[in-house]
Amino acid sequence: MHPFARGPVFAVAAAVGVALTAVSGRYGYFGDELYFVAAGRHLDWGYADQPPLLPLLALAMDSIAPGSVAVLRIPATLAIVVAVVLSALLAREFGGGRRAQLLAAGAVAVSPGFLGTGHLLATSTIDPVVWIAVTFLLVRWVRTRSDRLLVVAGIVTALGLQAKFLIGGLWVVVIVAVLACGPRELLRRPALWTGGAIAVLATIPTLVWQARNGWPQLEMGRVVAAESVYAGGMLGFLPLGFLLAGLVVGTALGIAGLGWLLRSRELRFLGIVALGVTLLFMVSGGRPYYIAGVLPLLWAAGAARVERQRPAAWWRWVPTWPVYAVTAAALLLGNVLPVQPVSAHADQPLQIGNFQRDEIGWPAMVADVQAAYRALPPELARDAVVVTGDYWTYSAVQVFAPELPSFSFARGAAWFGVPPEDSGAVVFVGDPAPIAGAFRSVTRIGELDNDERVANLVQGTPIHLLEGRQVPWEQLWASARHL
Repeated sequence: MHPFARGPVFAVAAAVGVALTAVSGRYGYFGDELYFVAAGRHLDWGYADQPPLLPLLALAMDSIAPGSVAVLRIPATLAIVVAVVLSALLAREFGGGRRAQLLAAGAVAVSPGFLGTGHLLATSTIDPVVWIAVTFLLVRWVRTRSDRLLVVAGIVTALGLQAKFLIGGLWVVVIVAVLACGPRELLRRPALWTGGAIAVLATIPTLVWQARNGWPQLEMGRVVAAESVYAGGMLGFLPLGFLLAGLVVGTALGIAGLGWLLRSRELRFLGIVALGVTLLFMVSGGRPYYIAGVLPLLWAAGAARVERQRPAAWWRWVPTWPVYAVTAAALLLGNVLPVQPVSAHADQPLQIGNFQRDEIGWPAMVADVQAAYRALPPELARDAVVVTGDYWTYSAVQVFAPELPSFSFARGAAWFGVPPEDSGAVVFVGDPAPIAGAFRSVTRIGELDNDERVANLVQGTPIHLLEGRQVPWEQLWASARHL
């Protein structure tokens, strides 16, 4: 086996870490990050839309440096740095030397799917790194037959299940692939099932929470499938997957790696795993970035093949550093990272991939909610509450105006509490239709404006004053709550 190219690989990882750190505090919180902070302030064993790891991380980072977006994103940056190193180690396990290891590490470094999500603290940042670690341990087991690796894989899986349940799908496909083409010896190893037991035991508290709350995660899966239309549904799954892979570099290495794995008798199951996971999420309505965790496996295999066997003339130019450099420059100049000034996003239409819009203007929007609340007559303000129709705005109010009694019946926030029964008027942010019929009067009193002319998902959201509630909150919540 070739030695680990420690210096060059760590240099690539460090460059990625520096780039992400440099822009981590440039705009502001992304909507989901606000939600994780708010969820962390309602810490529990589970949530309607996720396991507890991300809220716990957000709580820890926000406790260290309250209000610091840059500190909040440190775990995300570290996750991508680890992904770079693990990808190089995967290439080494496939027999790759210095060049192969650098090609695999560089593929992660110039992938929009990793660099873009690495800018944000999100489940889509943490989950793929767990997948890479598990596939690395499996590949290493194939080479060494060291069973302790399988126990470690179970521990890593246990951690991953605290961020997202998707890795369970990976293991299902792995078992099917091994049954189909081997090595079936893997399934006879007690260490594999010991690791599986560790993963299951670690997940019991979250499963108990789900059971006690009616298994909202199952409904959340159906919601995600319905929302997949934003990415073109099944037709858009693979094109967006190629985009996340990094177009030329990621696609070429990935195809080369897949072909090599499928031709390898001992490693064929890994190629089937990559295909099976892609098919599973495409058919079930998953989002394209769900397959990010298997991409470094293919890149590492492709890099090892390229090092051993010179590519055909028509694509020999792809796995070269000039192409990597051009790809990296394109990422920095595009919308993958928030390099441009805020004004560059002004008046842009909503479009897939420009997530930076939703990092802009949250304090100004919350100021609009505060202004509407403070403008209430004293007799109304005494027992008034704020209710929002979306979980992002609710989370922003929780973070930037914690003094306001705020609630939401949207997504996971709906499980954080119900307005007290003795509350009065409602400052409602959003479309009040789900609960308007329970009030005697509904009056529009303002709207959200981030003051930046940037069209994000909640810009222009109306603010209403609802008075004269005629239905108990518990009943209203039960009818209005949605994912």
